[in-house]
Amino acid sequence: MPTHLLAALLGGLLLLAGSLQAEPVPLDRVVAVVDDDIIMESELVERTGSIRARMQEQRTQLPPTDVLLEQVLERMIIESIEIQMAEKSGIRVSDNELNDTLANIARQNNMTTETFRETILSEGMSWPALRDQIRRELTVNQLRQRRVAGRIQITDQDVDNFLNSEMAKTNLAPDYRLGHILIAVNDSSSPQVAEETALLVYQKLQQGADFAAMAAQYSSGETALSGGDLGWRKAAQLPTLFADTVLEMKAGEISQPIRSASGYHLIKVLELRGGTEQIVQQTKARHILVKPNEIRSETETRALIDDIYRQLQDDPEQFETLAKTYSDDPGSALQGGSLGWVNPGTMVPEFEQQMQTAAEGAISQPFRTDFGWHILQVEARRSQDMSEEFRRGRARQMLQKRRFDEELDGWLREIRQNAYVEIKL
Repeated sequence: MPTHLLAALLGGLLLLAGSLQAEPVPLDRVVAVVDDDIIMESELVERTGSIRARMQEQRTQLPPTDVLLEQVLERMIIESIEIQMAEKSGIRVSDNELNDTLANIARQNNMTTETFRETILSEGMSWPALRDQIRRELTVNQLRQRRVAGRIQITDQDVDNFLNSEMAKTNLAPDYRLGHILIAVNDSSSPQVAEETALLVYQKLQQGADFAAMAAQYSSGETALSGGDLGWRKAAQLPTLFADTVLEMKAGEISQPIRSASGYHLIKVLELRGGTEQIVQQTKARHILVKPNEIRSETETRALIDDIYRQLQDDPEQFETLAKTYSDDPGSALQGGSLGWVNPGTMVPEFEQQMQTAAEGAISQPFRTDFGWHILQVEARRSQDMSEEFRRGRARQMLQKRRFDEELDGWLREIRQNAYVEIKL
């Protein structure tokens, strides 16, 4: 980097080291041409000053200034390439999306949006500049999700292989609250006597004896007088001796005696939290949807749904026939309006509320959602164990994230190599 330019940039950094300033110093020099975009020296100084201030606040050791400038410029080049690609792809971040993001940032800092804005201004930062930077970051994230995530394919075999790995067993396992009883082998208790005692305690526990009481009476463990409660443990923090056993157990289950040099151990899973156990309350429902269109006004649509409702009041057995005849939901109409078993959170809020409050067998009055007018009937409800589906979904997400990070690095190198970049330092 030429000495005179470095000196100018250093001078700018001294003025701007406080972070984003309301009035950047106009240096009017192009430091890089990136396809159809340019990066100005003032922009580079401003961004470098912001990063420098952040690193100082975090007490991170700063690299030499020329190295920092080169790193920041390279980051800005990549960002420029991505922003241009996003624009050509029609990716736009609306003001509503931006405002929601800023509101979330404020909430995470226990502030209102207005308080957050006042804080930014009080620290000498530019609110419009911050909004612009957040908008750019959101735009880049959307582009990456579209371009990079689309290159990743996760097969069922990939999921199976991952679920069989030690990493999956650790990361997908819940937290365990364990109860522990140790029947010790010592000078006063032979291995045979200890084993017989352990089997006796196990039998009593299987017959409904209170675990805490059994621990207080029989256990030689340190937590005996606390009912044998070992507290909460991560899967990776479980004692090696009985980790494999516990990972296969459900809440409330008690292990058979486990032998060690110290004696015999009885383990009970008192509670589980987290993990992949998911019991879902499903609803079997059917509906008729009538919505306005080019030839049917809102008034005519409401009149039609009211007429269908009157017919159902006279003869509820007509539901399937009327759904096939009138419903504008092509996915369910051919099935007589059947939606099958529906998981919570699948439908829009208005529909969800009607479905959750409706009595089984009853036919709802017409109600409105963004899709149109509905008549709903709940046919049945059930509790369904979705643990396996949830577990596989979590595994797929973890694989997707891991491969996304790997794929992103390669994709960034590709777009950098394919872009026209002229650095004018």
